[in-house]
Amino acid sequence: MVKGTRRALDYYSASFGPYPHKDVRITEFPLYQQYARSFPGVIPFSESLGFINDLRDPDGVDHVFYVTAHEVAHQWWGDQVIAANAQGSMMVTESVAEYAALMALEKEFGAAKTRRILRFDLDQYLAGRGKELVVEQPLVKVESQLYIGYRKGSMVFYRLREEIGEAALNRALKNFVSAHRYQTASYVTSRDLLAAIRAETPADKQDLLTDLFERIVVYDNRVKAAAAVQRPDGQWDVTMQLQLAKLEADGKGKESLRTYDEPVEIAVFAGDRELMRGKRMMPSGDSSVTVTVREKPSEVGVDPYNILIDPVPGDNRKAVSLN
Repeated sequence: MVKGTRRALDYYSASFGPYPHKDVRITEFPLYQQYARSFPGVIPFSESLGFINDLRDPDGVDHVFYVTAHEVAHQWWGDQVIAANAQGSMMVTESVAEYAALMALEKEFGAAKTRRILRFDLDQYLAGRGKELVVEQPLVKVESQLYIGYRKGSMVFYRLREEIGEAALNRALKNFVSAHRYQTASYVTSRDLLAAIRAETPADKQDLLTDLFERIVVYDNRVKAAAAVQRPDGQWDVTMQLQLAKLEADGKGKESLRTYDEPVEIAVFAGDRELMRGKRMMPSGDSSVTVTVREKPSEVGVDPYNILIDPVPGDNRKAVSLN
């Protein structure tokens, strides 16, 4: 908890602006409830959520660090920036707090641990939308839907960081805090935050912002086959057979096929090492792409780290057949 607090304070102060208090306190309360909250300078933290957890597994994710970092983020998002009681308020508070906690975790433990949380978020988002009893809203209009505000929000902001860069996204967030710190007349909305993000987003990514925040977009990308042939010069030509689909859903879950209008990431691996990673423009449906790598490949992937919202992420990678 102390480490999570310190790392969070360092990252958030640099990224979003100064911490407004002289200290921050974490207070334990009994295990009857399993949650943490954040008030100005004080974070009540359940015994069962953090104080009695076994974190000795070196391969596990330190979720106590992560939850602590999330709650510290509310000292900016929810305390300094106060959202109107309207559609989208969770995007301003919880979605950005999730992103901030992911960044603090990634700086301390690396991207692999962060992706495990994102995979959990994906599973929870898919489960939540499958149980929706009314209407699934896009993120900018999220209501009291935790699977959107927390889980989808986490994935959307992490992907946005990948697309426009951490510096640009954090600059947008810092400018937003600076412009609206403690503003109550009127309270800020998700539309205000989206406008601040658009101001730091390049023109060629503006449509992507619309997809991420104002629409419900999912992907169905898969590797159908992969083969490699060694060339006379010792390098390897790797051919991937891919199937790509981009779909837009309405609030009831009905999906319509979209034009695949954005580059998709592909990669080639030798064990855990990347031999090649880059983005290509490819059409919807079946397609083939060949790349050349210097070493013998073992696996290929399309959206290999599951950054996109893909209901079947397990078919994004495939072992390479060597010819």
